[in-house]
Amino acid sequence: MNNRRQFLGQTAALASLGLPLAGLAQTSPELAKIICGFPPGGTSDAMSRRIADKLRGSYATNVVVENRPGAGGQIGVTTLRDSPADGSTMLLTPSSMLSIYPFVYKNLPYKPLEDVQPVSLTCYFNHAFGVGPAVPESVKTVKDFLAWAKANPTKANYGSPGAGSMPHLIVGLLNKLTGSDLRHIPYRGSAPGIQDLLGGQISAMSSPIGDYLPYLKTGKLRVLAISGINRSPFVPDVPTYRQQGFPITVREWYGIFLPGKASPQTVRRAAAYLQPALAQPDLISSMAQVGMEVQSSTPQVLGDLLRADAEEWRRLIKQIGFTAES
Repeated sequence: MNNRRQFLGQTAALASLGLPLAGLAQTSPELAKIICGFPPGGTSDAMSRRIADKLRGSYATNVVVENRPGAGGQIGVTTLRDSPADGSTMLLTPSSMLSIYPFVYKNLPYKPLEDVQPVSLTCYFNHAFGVGPAVPESVKTVKDFLAWAKANPTKANYGSPGAGSMPHLIVGLLNKLTGSDLRHIPYRGSAPGIQDLLGGQISAMSSPIGDYLPYLKTGKLRVLAISGINRSPFVPDVPTYRQQGFPITVREWYGIFLPGKASPQTVRRAAAYLQPALAQPDLISSMAQVGMEVQSSTPQVLGDLLRADAEEWRRLIKQIGFTAES
């Protein structure tokens, strides 16, 4: 019953995108892969594998995940760029690699608006500013933290998943707006930073909201702010930066992309299979456990979103004054 329901959803999506249904089986490849620019075990890998499971047997006979970690996700993008454009290779990536990196790396090895073809949005997520046991319980807001950091300059630090990442730049903007001097401690991903936050080696962390969820009920970590325009459904009691008086409003997203040379028909076909896959309740609930709000889109909507985000980050990075060499 579920397979039939999924097939009907896929055929409806194909029709809505103007793709002929005749010969659908003949166009399905034996093997397709989703490139993930990060190691196994993380959020990117988890979402890649859940989507692969939903596409297996319909989009292609078999769909596998190929992890190509390195250079903060850049290797994943270049791997896609150099892959066949026949629909057999897709990339799942956060937006930073395409909307932020062009403005912080002078020698980026790919052209975001030329080397990839947008297919579908997969989810949105908020970044959060959290503190651990190194910070007193009396610190309950971002303003409290900034005051405490000013009074304790040796402890005025924060971690992020890496230099030039969106979480890093959010607090870089906070520093700029408030004249603060929070010292950045970059990590190779969120996990080691969260562990140091739990152990009191760093005072604060800017990272995706999902990284904090396992520790909030125990009281080991406290989230002080959310980066989006609205509060997060996962921590509804936590105000946004903007609600606390700081003009910071950004959300990150994940998207699926094909190589830049993929034909319009190939892009439409991939989108038509992804839309019903992303609507599956078990996928939505499993991604909610790591702070992700699943949402699909048309290729056009994802392309427009990418261009708008790139323009916004061009402005913000100039305001922050950050480059990868700084």
